[in-house]
Amino acid sequence: MVTLKGNTIYLRALEPEDLEFIYHIENDENIWEVSNTQTPYSKFLIRQYLENAHQDIYEAKQLRLAICKKDTFEAIGLIDLFDFDPKNKRAGVGIIIQNETDRKSGFGKEALGLVIDYAFQQLQLHQLFANIGMENTASLALFTTFGFEKIGVKKDWNFTNNRFHDEALFQLIKK
Repeated sequence: MVTLKGNTIYLRALEPEDLEFIYHIENDENIWEVSNTQTPYSKFLIRQYLENAHQDIYEAKQLRLAICKKDTFEAIGLIDLFDFDPKNKRAGVGIIIQNETDRKSGFGKEALGLVIDYAFQQLQLHQLFANIGMENTASLALFTTFGFEKIGVKKDWNFTNNRFHDEALFQLIKK
């Protein structure tokens, strides 16, 4: 039995009440580089997105979950399965913890572990992949902790702060 509850966090589906939380994450320019965002999102667009969040992963090809602290029920981040491909049994995974004060506290590690278990056990996926900027040392360390292997580097892949940055492609194949 797969559970989306860990020791200190749990993962849950998005709710209409998450509008402000998602609005702040999507419009935080400090996070745009890791989320491949280039323009702000309006509350109107996010509200529309939340209205369609009821679609399952087979319909939307994506699953976005809120990462919440167990003790306070506060949403502190998001974790996504994206580019879901049931035929080839794979999906991408991405994670963001909103506030720096909550980073390096084990919340991301716990959330990623839960999503990996869910993807391999419930969705019966064969592999997960992640695109990580080569300068994002925290994410590089997090994903390699779970056995993700770097299978390639996309040179000059992202243009931010007036220069190009490399991005690595990581892959985890179910054993």
